[in-house]
Amino acid sequence: MEHPKASMSYIPGQPVTAVVQRIQIQKLRQDNNLILGFSIGGGIDQDPGQNPFSGDKTDKGIYVTRITPSGPAQDAGLRMGDKIMQVNGWDMTMVTHDQARKRLTKKSEDVVRLLVTRRSLEEAVKQSMCPKP
Repeated sequence: MEHPKASMSYIPGQPVTAVVQRIQIQKLRQDNNLILGFSIGGGIDQDPGQNPFSGDKTDKGIYVTRITPSGPAQDAGLRMGDKIMQVNGWDMTMVTHDQARKRLTKKSEDVVRLLVTRRSLEEAVKQSMCPKP
């Protein structure tokens, strides 16, 4: 499996310095269900003050709030607190919670390609760009 790459990229509505990582999740088929192995929180229709991952409590983005141990999402490298920027090419920065859930759980899609950003990635890039005194 190819190691996910972190890159600098421009995301509409986000700071130009957003650091993103591509993650591909193969859904697990159980009976008639397709399992991703993670839960989300957030959305433009939710109170960002209730989202523990919204740094300034005004961010209405979609965040990963729970990861199932040894599930497809964990195996793919998704982490709790990751902010989902895109799902299969669809922008996720200005969606409701329900729209995000429907995009992620489409029965016709066995693979979900995510574009996520996480604080640890941003911190690592900031540290590498700032010269040490």
